[in-house]
Amino acid sequence: MTKLGKFILIPLLLFVTALGVANAGGPYALQIVTTLGTIRVILAQAGPILSAVLFTIAGVFYALGQMMPPDKRANFHSTAVNIIIGAIVVGVLSVASTSLATASTHLLNNVTSNSIS
Repeated sequence: MTKLGKFILIPLLLFVTALGVANAGGPYALQIVTTLGTIRVILAQAGPILSAVLFTIAGVFYALGQMMPPDKRANFHSTAVNIIIGAIVVGVLSVASTSLATASTHLLNNVTSNSIS
C-alpha cells in the first residue's frame, strides 16, 4: 500500500467510521461543537498522564545515553530533549484545551448564527 493509503486514507476512514459509531446509527451529521467538547475532555484527562509518561521516557533515554559512547550519547540526548519538548507541548495543550475549546465554540456559534440570519 502506498504512503497515501497508509498515512491518509486509512486514518481518514477510521475517523469517519468512529464518527458514525459515535452517532449511534442515527442520521449522519457532524456536530462540531460536540466534537470539540469531546476532544477537550479527552485532552484534559489524558494530556497530563501522557505528559508524565513522556517525561519518564525522556529520563530513561537520557540515562541510557550516559552509558553509551560519545556518538551514541549525542543521539540519545537529542532524542531525550525532543521527547521533553513533546511532553511540554502536550502539557500546555491539555491545560489550555478548555479555553481553546471555549473560544472555538464561540467562533463557530457566531459564524453559524451569522450565516443563518
